Amino acid sequence: MSHPLVAEPLDVWIDPETLYLALFATLEHSFWLDAGPDATTGWSWIGTGDRADDPAVVRDVACAGAGASSPEGRFGGGWVGWLGYEPGAARAGAPTADPGDDVPSDLWLRAERLVAFDHTARKAYAFACGEEVADFARSVRAAVRHPVPPLHAAPAPVSVLARHEPDQYEALIERCRDAIREGDAYQLCLTTRFAVEASVDPLESYRRLRSRTPAHHGGLIRSGSVALLSASPELFLEVGDGIVRTHPIKGTRPRGTDGATDAALAAELAASEKERAENVMIVDLMRNDLSRVCLDGTVAVERLFAIESYPAVHQLVSTVSGTLEDDVTVGRLLDAAFPAGSMTGAPKLSAMTILHDLEGGPRGVFSGCFGWIGDDGALDLAMIIRSIVVHSHGAYVGAGGGITWRSDAAAEVAEVGVKARGPLGALGATLPPGW
Repeated sequence: MSHPLVAEPLDVWIDPETLYLALFATLEHSFWLDAGPDATTGWSWIGTGDRADDPAVVRDVACAGAGASSPEGRFGGGWVGWLGYEPGAARAGAPTADPGDDVPSDLWLRAERLVAFDHTARKAYAFACGEEVADFARSVRAAVRHPVPPLHAAPAPVSVLARHEPDQYEALIERCRDAIREGDAYQLCLTTRFAVEASVDPLESYRRLRSRTPAHHGGLIRSGSVALLSASPELFLEVGDGIVRTHPIKGTRPRGTDGATDAALAAELAASEKERAENVMIVDLMRNDLSRVCLDGTVAVERLFAIESYPAVHQLVSTVSGTLEDDVTVGRLLDAAFPAGSMTGAPKLSAMTILHDLEGGPRGVFSGCFGWIGDDGALDLAMIIRSIVVHSHGAYVGAGGGITWRSDAAAEVAEVGVKARGPLGALGATLPPGW
């Protein structure tokens, strides 16, 4: 294991985008976990590190988290990366498809140098090995003077290949309803994929993505020719002080074109029987998942049916928490809770099996999770949704929605379009006709 990182407070505030462009943009391996442009709350982390030869190394970390809060933030050393959908589904016993590309299903960088940004206090901290932290902090301070190039316009329109045509997706929705009628599932998260075959600049694409659809759990993780670009609004798992929380999202409406229309759409989402039923199904599933690794009687619903609003969508969000048992590792927690119920449906194993047959291809990194896992056992992992996965031949965007017996096929198709439009737009791509 690498030596523990040492923190040095910085006496100057620097915009995270400025720092990434100045010090990390040209490195082979880098990360930017992003609270969003002009964030006034939360934390961002930017840094670099070596790629793990065996990404399963994170599974052995004991979940715990610091017993007391630190001014330098919750993450000051450990791992940054992602977990793809298929390995998690396979561990749960579901059939899976071959991803068929050069993007690793699991990828983790061992953080060697990083800067933590406290957006609430507008303070920043440099982390590096003890003998290197002073020099690293000086280079960070000097980056304040780095000019930030203007954000380039999206490239010329590129073609998009959809895994399913809209009418095919509608037919799959009816097959989901057939499975629900037969009692094989009571909710299914049906997804599809939009692929772009073109040269993709991960950094410029991410800069466009975060400007169009900012989110509290954005992220850019690069390793060689592959990258994850995310504007995720869904925090999947967080662990600290022995407590685990999950924040499932089920229920989406687009933003309105004016204040009255926007408020009406939010109110419609809050009152929707279908969306509330879909949300509570996943809350129950996550309560069951967390009960496998939490002390008896500690799993509780902290928040139910809260409306969270983002530039492109309103979301219906709940929060479930529990106190972890003493011997829980990251691997055991993931085996209990991953893939997330909000991306599978319920019952989980039956749902994943049905969806494998319906979707006709891999999800890959989409529907997985990304973020950081600290050496102290704290972690913060967001869902890989509203994201772009870049590989050596192009990129892909996944999108989908939860299907229940009361789903309206046309509305579900429209919801897929709402979710995919922002990431595709950051690539200079538009949705195929009908979406």
